[in-house]
Amino acid sequence: MTARISVVVPVFNEGDSINAFLDRVFESVTMPCEILAVYDNEEDTTRSHLEAYALREPRVIPTLNTYGRGPGHAIRFGVDQAEASIIVVTMSDGSDDPRQIEALAHLVDRGVVIAVASRYAKGGQQVGGPFLKRTLSRMAGLSLYWLARVGTHDATNSFKAYDRAFLQKVGVESDTGFEMGVELVAKARRYRLPVAELPTIWVDRTVGQSNFQIWSWLPRYLRWYRYSFGPRLS
Repeated sequence: MTARISVVVPVFNEGDSINAFLDRVFESVTMPCEILAVYDNEEDTTRSHLEAYALREPRVIPTLNTYGRGPGHAIRFGVDQAEASIIVVTMSDGSDDPRQIEALAHLVDRGVVIAVASRYAKGGQQVGGPFLKRTLSRMAGLSLYWLARVGTHDATNSFKAYDRAFLQKVGVESDTGFEMGVELVAKARRYRLPVAELPTIWVDRTVGQSNFQIWSWLPRYLRWYRYSFGPRLS
C-alpha cells in the first residue's frame, strides 16, 4: 500500500527507547505511512533496534544519512528519501505527541503547505526544557506571528507537516540544527502560501540528552527570522 504520510525522524543514540516511540506512532497513525528513522553512522545505538523492529514492521525504514553529521543533514536526507505527498517531521524523544501526526497531515490535505504543532497557540503548552531556550523560542515565535504574519505562533517547533510539492518548489537550504522549520515557514510567508497550526503540549524529553546547541545554531535561526520580513516572492 502506498504511503500517504512519510514520517521523518532524526535519531541519535536512542538505544532501545526507540521501540516505545515507534509503538506510540503506530498506535496513533491509521493512514498508510512510512517511518524513515535517520541516523548518522553505523555505530549509532539506535540502528540495531531499528533493524530488529523493521523485520516485523516493514513500514519502518532504517535510513543512513549520507549528507553529513547532525540533525539538520539527517532531516534533509530523510525528506529527500520520503515517498509520500505529505511529510511529517517529528522527534523520537517523546516531546512531540504522535496522536497529532494525522491531524497535521489532514490540514495539509486541505490545502495548507505547512501545518504546525504549536506550543504557543491558545491551548498549547511547553512543559520543561532549559529556561533560555524556552524564552528565545517563545519570543521568536510570537514576534514572527504578530509582526511578520507567518501564520503560526510557533515557527521554531520542528513538529510540522509539509506538502511535498511545496518543499520541491522552494527547496531546503538548512543543514545544521533544527532551523529547517523556521526556514520553510519564512519561505511560505514570502510566497504568501497558507500555513496553519494546531495547539500542542510539548513535554521535554525524560530519557537521554538533548542535542540542541543553542549558541552555535542561533545565527542560522536569525537568518531565517530576518528573511520572514522580506517582500513577497512570485
